[in-house]
Amino acid sequence: MRTKRWVRRRTLALAAVVAAAACGGAGDPLGPFQPQVGNAADNFQFQVTGLTGVTLTRDYSWVTTGTRVDVNQATQLTGGTAAIEVTDAAQAVVYSKDLAANGTFQSSAGVAGTWRIRLLLNGARGTVNFRVQKHP
Repeated sequence: MRTKRWVRRRTLALAAVVAAAACGGAGDPLGPFQPQVGNAADNFQFQVTGLTGVTLTRDYSWVTTGTRVDVNQATQLTGGTAAIEVTDAAQAVVYSKDLAANGTFQSSAGVAGTWRIRLLLNGARGTVNFRVQKHP
């Protein structure tokens, strides 16, 4: 039989693991730069500033009720590269672009549902800022 103390320790340990994962954890290359991510249906936002040579690929699941999206890019890099790839609910790539190209761009038509937003950084230095929204 397990004691209350053991159960409490186990629960606290599990809570600590979940909290670390939610915050990016000690091993997260973006953690020190405090990324700001907003992930709501039909509206995804990402911003991170002060990057110093970060390399990673990060996927976000995102739900949209639309079949096209608008991508607003406002990235300012001083080195390295940053790109975005958006895949629809049928796993078709509907948008792929270097984030150094600033402006608002429209995706190809896709299938509504859960989409994937992939961020690709290679030695990125500076600020990465973009928004993906359902096209009106």
